Order: sequence, then C-alpha cells, then structure tokens
Amino acid sequence: MSHRGGLDRRQFFRIGGGTVAAGVLGGRVGPAEEAPKGPKSRVVLIRDEAVIADDGALDGVLLHHMLNRAMSGLFETGSPRDAWKQVVSPDDVVGIKTNVWKHLPTPPELEAAIRTEVEGVGVDPKNVAVDDRGVRDNPVFQRATALVNVRPLRTHNWSGLGTCLKNPIMFVPRPPEYHGDSCAPLGAMWHLPELEGKIRLNILVMLTPQFHGVGPHSFSKEYVWPYKGLIVGVDPVAVDATGARILRAKRDLHFGKPSPISPPAHHIELADTRYGLGHADPAAIDLVRLGWEDEALI
Repeated sequence: MSHRGGLDRRQFFRIGGGTVAAGVLGGRVGPAEEAPKGPKSRVVLIRDEAVIADDGALDGVLLHHMLNRAMSGLFETGSPRDAWKQVVSPDDVVGIKTNVWKHLPTPPELEAAIRTEVEGVGVDPKNVAVDDRGVRDNPVFQRATALVNVRPLRTHNWSGLGTCLKNPIMFVPRPPEYHGDSCAPLGAMWHLPELEGKIRLNILVMLTPQFHGVGPHSFSKEYVWPYKGLIVGVDPVAVDATGARILRAKRDLHFGKPSPISPPAHHIELADTRYGLGHADPAAIDLVRLGWEDEALI
C-alpha cells in the first residue's frame, strides 16, 4: 500500500523503528543504549479492529471489554475485577477526570465503563463522579481520595500534545501559569495537594487520535484516523510517551518525511527528568501489546 509523499510502509518501519522513534521526545538519537536501572513502567496498548464500525459508530460493549482486558494485562490478574481492586477500594471517593473538548471528547461509553467497574468494586455510587471543567466545584472531586485520568490524545497548540499529563489542568485555579515554554511546567501540578498520590490510573484514548493541527482549537477530520486503541497504565509519563511515539510515527507516515510534533511536547520528558513522575524513555517502559496489530506504528 502506498502513502502520501512516496514513503511506503516497509520504508517507514525501517525509519520509524529506529532513529525517528528515538527522537520523538527530543532525546538522544543513535544506537540503542543500556536500559535505565530500576523497575520498568508497565503500559498496555490494546486495539480492536471492530470497536469502530465503517460508519464511525463506536461499539460500547466491545470498548468496555477492551478496557477490562487491558486492566488484567496491566496488573497481571486473572480477572478484571481483581485488577480494578488494585486501583480503588470500597472506601474510596472516586473522581473520573474526563475531557469534553467538543471535537474529540472522552467517549461517554468509556466513562460509563469506568464508572461501572469502580462501582463494581464496591464504591458507593454517591462517591463516584465524572467531570472535566467543573472538577474544582464538584463536591465528589473536592473530597476525592482516588482519581482515574482519561482523555483522547491529540495535537495541541500550546503543549504540542494534549495528554494524560495535561488533563488535570482544570484542577488548578490559574491554568495559564502552566502554559509557558510549551507547557513545560505541567508536571509540577501533579505534586499539588489536590492531585499528588491520588491519580491511580491513566487511560489515553487512541480510538481516533488527532495527529496534526494548526492554531488554537484546530480540528480537521483529515488529521484523525481510526487507530482503535487504548493505552492504559499507572505511570502517566510512560502512557503519554507511548502515545507520543505512535502519533509521531503517524505524522511521518502521513507526510512522507520526518515530521516532528510542533511545538515539541517536552512536558512529557520533563515530567520524568524534572518532576520524577515516571519514565519517558522507551527502554524503561514495559509495553504490552494486546489485540489487533495491523499498522500499530510502534
């Protein structure tokens, strides 16, 4: 199959699997280096070809199944319920931090699936809420002991990429304070009392990611594609770094040449090196692939 710009799929994987992929987050480019010491961050990438129909309809039942299969893979449990028990307990007050950007919102079907599983562990429905822009005024979020962080991946005019690391921005009273230097300080907000130690799970929605945009709030159907996946992990840096590699690979393939994310999404790497939130280096990420593998781009 040929692609725009004359770069065919085999040529892409020779490039994208090496030098280009290594430079996604602005790190050193060259031969494979010794893996960082210490435990790796486990991340699950799950995809299913049937989750989105040809007419764009989303299969909510299948999406729920994908989520639970990813959870079992992430926590290496025999059942999804046992996996969810490692995220929340009946005593928790749980906020599901979603994203309502009108062009690419968190699917309601996914929000409902998360709520179902959280309540299935034994959390009182009165102690569960789904919110985005109203989290600071939401009484459940105000007393939350656990947060599930879920949002679609897309290019972003300020931060390069809208990611799980950026998603809690609505918890801060003055978001513009975190917008400088392509949102480099985003990792700092994860150490605020409202958030530190509370975000138990990060889900990067990769159903139809947006890989290119120009200007604030830019959206075009030309620049989304049916990747049909989810990336799930405890480590938000590893989750976002994995998504960034996929998005960069898609950009290179679509434009037929190396096409760095602009502005650079260096908030992901800085969340590792400056703020100690997790691993951005692929060598420190244990990536588990489940399901459909065609054109996974990673």
